[in-house]
Amino acid sequence: MEYNAEKNNKVYFMGEIVSEATFSHEVYGEGFYELFVKVMRLSGQADILPVTISERLIRGNNLTIGSEIAAVGQFRSYNKLEGGRSRLMLTVFVRELVDPETSNRNPNGIVLSGYICKPPVYRTTPFNREIADLLLAVNRAYNKSDYIPCIAWGRNARFVQNLKVGDRVALSGRIQSREYQKRLSETETVTMTAYEVSVSKLAAFDDSENFDLDGEFDLYAMPSRDNA
Repeated sequence: MEYNAEKNNKVYFMGEIVSEATFSHEVYGEGFYELFVKVMRLSGQADILPVTISERLIRGNNLTIGSEIAAVGQFRSYNKLEGGRSRLMLTVFVRELVDPETSNRNPNGIVLSGYICKPPVYRTTPFNREIADLLLAVNRAYNKSDYIPCIAWGRNARFVQNLKVGDRVALSGRIQSREYQKRLSETETVTMTAYEVSVSKLAAFDDSENFDLDGEFDLYAMPSRDNA
């Protein structure tokens, strides 16, 4: 079937800018900058999302600390060399700035379609909550792919544990940030931040099926309170 890379990976977010924009890289004379955006959950907690935006979108817009931003784009990955080792980095790549939506719209929504590229890991928490981790390879233009870590809960976790490498899935959810402690030595630790997609809806299908991502998943739907 036709594989439309523009539809496989769609993000909408709205939140408060909490860092200055710093230069990241340049492509064909176009500069790109990185900043962080705080997006609130229903629970009152916040996710701090890494955002990459073109200098052409920055011009003429008030993108300073404390200002509100709403945008559509894609959740992308890239490899960064740190300490001689390659580390998977994630960022929300802004394709277009939009007017902030009304308050009943989901301020943090993502829909993805891609392939399972590592065996899913199923586990239960000490409180018997079911969780499954999966890594999704999402095709992008120019034969590139983004590798997006996702986490499923409850019945979705039970479903995910039976998926195999190469299976194609579509999902919706939100991008979440999570802090953890990385041990550098027996006496030293550092606080790190992980980013992943918290899955609210998920379906598996094969390439022979005409799966309508837009028809199945609403990018602007409110997240379920179970995952908020």
